[in-house]
Amino acid sequence: MKRDLNRLLRPKSIVLIGGGAWGAQVIRQSKRMGFQGALYIVHPKAVSIEAVPAFGSLAELPEVPDAAFIGVNRKATVEVVAELSAMGAGGAVCFASGFSEAEAEDDTAKALQARLVSAAGSMPVLGPNCYGFINALDGALLWPDQHGCRSVDRGVAILTQSSNIAINLTMQRRGLPIAYMVTCGNMAQTKQADIALALLDDPRVTAIGLHIEGFSDTLAWHKLAVAAAGKGIPLIALKVGLSDQAQRATVSHTASLAGGDAGAAALLDRLGIARLRDLPSFLETLKLLHVNGPLEAPLLSSVSCSGGEASLAADTAYGRAVSFPDLTGAQKTALRDALGPMVALSNPLDYNTYVWRDVEKMTAAWLPMAADHIGLTLLIVDYPHTDASDWECATQAALNLRARSGKPVAVVATLPELMPDDVMARLIQGGVAPICGLTEAITAAEAAAFDAQPDPVPPLQPGTDRNGDLIPEAVAKEMLGKFGLMVPKGRAAKTPAEAAAVAAEIGGLVVLKGQGLAHKSEAGAVIVGLAPDAVEGRAMSMQADSFLVEEMIADPVAELLIGVTRDPAHGFLLTIGAGGVLTELWQDTVSLLLPVTPPQVARAVQRLRIAPLLNGYRGKPAADLGAITQAVMAVQAYVIAHQDVISEVEVNPLICGTDNAIAVDALIR
Repeated sequence: MKRDLNRLLRPKSIVLIGGGAWGAQVIRQSKRMGFQGALYIVHPKAVSIEAVPAFGSLAELPEVPDAAFIGVNRKATVEVVAELSAMGAGGAVCFASGFSEAEAEDDTAKALQARLVSAAGSMPVLGPNCYGFINALDGALLWPDQHGCRSVDRGVAILTQSSNIAINLTMQRRGLPIAYMVTCGNMAQTKQADIALALLDDPRVTAIGLHIEGFSDTLAWHKLAVAAAGKGIPLIALKVGLSDQAQRATVSHTASLAGGDAGAAALLDRLGIARLRDLPSFLETLKLLHVNGPLEAPLLSSVSCSGGEASLAADTAYGRAVSFPDLTGAQKTALRDALGPMVALSNPLDYNTYVWRDVEKMTAAWLPMAADHIGLTLLIVDYPHTDASDWECATQAALNLRARSGKPVAVVATLPELMPDDVMARLIQGGVAPICGLTEAITAAEAAAFDAQPDPVPPLQPGTDRNGDLIPEAVAKEMLGKFGLMVPKGRAAKTPAEAAAVAAEIGGLVVLKGQGLAHKSEAGAVIVGLAPDAVEGRAMSMQADSFLVEEMIADPVAELLIGVTRDPAHGFLLTIGAGGVLTELWQDTVSLLLPVTPPQVARAVQRLRIAPLLNGYRGKPAADLGAITQAVMAVQAYVIAHQDVISEVEVNPLICGTDNAIAVDALIR
């Protein structure tokens, strides 16, 4: 059911239902930020707050409210939601906790949340277990606690499930204009992606930051990503769940399904959403996007008056998806004219202090660094907190550089505390991004240069999670072979004597396997390079009820793993990686969500550390990359055809030869 969130998020009338110190904040803070609409209070004792009219019941209100903050206990909340929905209210924030997030302690909590959703009907509800939201554009604060937001004309939107993190983010002193701060709570009805989608309708929103604990509906996230790309509004995400501890905390916090981190990373990549790992970088990225928008290239220039800072900048970017390209001939000529013969020219640039205090000469010296091919020019300036008056020249030169070059410019303080508030406000007004922290600056540039567009095809839906039964290898290969996967010539055998007969039929060296084990090598149930006359004796020594005898595939260029698992939070996760018995040791994998295309598979293979070997390392033969792609597509075709019953498919190893790719082991659950 599609719900219209516009009345709730941009209300013309607000009602507080309940009282106490928490509820009083909703009234006080909306008045303090200049909310121009109507404010009402509903309380059985008709207690007025700051001269706002109070009523004994919802029925007594002079109009149907656009937005309601429900500050009563959890059971009463359900009744209030039902009444609001019946009268046609625009939406409600449910402050009370004790719903699905408390299921482990209260076996009635989940059912109570279901009743809440049912009571709401088509009326949007945020929460429960939710602080609500701050609309700093219109002064509408359905928010029961302190905050650090200021009234703004335009700015970024931030969504999080954590009310405490939301409070902390509003208290930032980094000059970031926050237009909306929305807490999502349990998301019993209205999901994070739904809220973000509604915020795209506000032209005053410049970028959206998402603090995500878990994905619940990948189709909704895909819809959001496609819509945001269409409107040119960048999305970034801080997704938790990298560690097992974080995943457990997520479940206990808001009953969200974190899923595996590989699945989350693959989903964000598919959606074209840049991922951040910490809150400072998250905020600085939003600031850079607010001021400059997405960067056109991952190429940076760095300008400082210290060789030490130039070295720090170069090292901070090392190994990242951004770089400092060498100066072009034109840049060197212009820099030499501006700085003279005493300055060593490079990028990052240490321009010394020959031109310090001369704004025009500083501007002229910095201008060549903001060349057409550069995505962002970083001006490293730390303002002393004792007396920053002598640094006015740097501020003005930065503003001049932005105005004259028309290119994105950021002033970076290597220490966040050395970026004054008044300087940040002035820089932002002039279109220059003030960045607090050098690491944060590089991280923000990397995220702002992330130019992947959302895949137009949504990820394959995972359906219900299940534990599957292991299918015998011979049967698994036969099933996969019907979808185009190449497998060795071979056959199953029930007895050692039959195994020997199969080996003689195949001819040449063979591989003998005991069936019924997921990891046969560890159990000693795989013997390679056997002559047919040795098969029976070796089979008799195996702890197996049946056997598989296959031709031996020799002289591989490399061994790969192809795996697909059902990730209940994200979809069907395809893993391509270095294979064989040491696959866990190498940890060389790339993950994608199905469905994939052949070009996507080919690009993924090239991201592996083993790719040089596949491409023909040091003059050695290369693997048949087309055959590798065909093998992956065959596995995908099988999974899609059987998606209702598949739990896991794994090919390991895929023997990659110069003219083929053959699955010598396969597992299906």
